Amino acid sequence: MTPSLASTGLTSSLSPALSPAATAALAGKTDAAGSRAAKAKANGEDFEAMFLNSMFQQMFSGVGQGPFSGGQGATVWRSFLTDEYSKSFAKAGGIGIAAQVTSELLAHQEAR
Repeated sequence: MTPSLASTGLTSSLSPALSPAATAALAGKTDAAGSRAAKAKANGEDFEAMFLNSMFQQMFSGVGQGPFSGGQGATVWRSFLTDEYSKSFAKAGGIGIAAQVTSELLAHQEAR
């Protein structure tokens, strides 16, 4: 798992500045804020999984075409496979989209 920018002491000009409450929520130090952060993190992972699923579907689109392709069953199975691959990749840390989405969601909630 890659360290976050905050844990390394680095900041990004693209990341919004979070309030102390949002920072505490990300660290899980408050109950209500922790619940909000957990929901934002789950939504970030879901978004990243959806993005990765689209990428995997494109990657596998040409695989298995030909006289011995496996037919309709292989196509249905491949959709389940790409879905599980994307969930697994997102849960294992993904490609960094989930962290950005989580930060943006918490910043948007703070702005309200």
